[in-house]
Amino acid sequence: MKRVRYAVLLIAVIAVGGLWYLISRGFSARTPPSSAEAFVARNLRRLAVPRGVKDLKNPVVLTPEVLHEGMEHFADHCAFCHGIDGSGQTQIGRGLYPPPPDMRIAATQQMSDGEIYTIIRNGVRFTGMPAFGEDSDEPDLDSWKLVLFIRHLPEMKPEEIEHMESMLPKSRMELQQQEEIQRFLSGEDKPR
Repeated sequence: MKRVRYAVLLIAVIAVGGLWYLISRGFSARTPPSSAEAFVARNLRRLAVPRGVKDLKNPVVLTPEVLHEGMEHFADHCAFCHGIDGSGQTQIGRGLYPPPPDMRIAATQQMSDGEIYTIIRNGVRFTGMPAFGEDSDEPDLDSWKLVLFIRHLPEMKPEEIEHMESMLPKSRMELQQQEEIQRFLSGEDKPR
């Protein structure tokens, strides 16, 4: 009985200490997370994947066309945070806690297709990873194509990365600048 009291007291002290720590420090994203926060964040991805999805098989067959479609989808939806090379080294990615994983390394590449697909479809709470795809029982072929492209990330060639840069979405300002350059080059706009 004495051990139970000590255990309860210890848990209470840890809980009060943790609460005090959070209140005094806050949840600002400007400072790196504590080791406890980093531990929790590293394990959230694993918790986001329900049992049974590990064995899901990708219904999409890998072809050059499918890989290109996955690349286009990645450039349009994923590269903003994950980077065109999957490293997570983007302005947005560096500001997220936990940061986006480097999808080229073993921690991601060793996950099953079903696990990666489920993370894409359902997202991961308490991270910057949103849920993509429709909420239905039908397989999301775009997400399955992304799985195939993610498998390809460690083998990306410089010319593929360069090609992906041309696929990145353009902001309104970038489109306007391109239009002005084209008008100038075609002689419609004279320099001032």
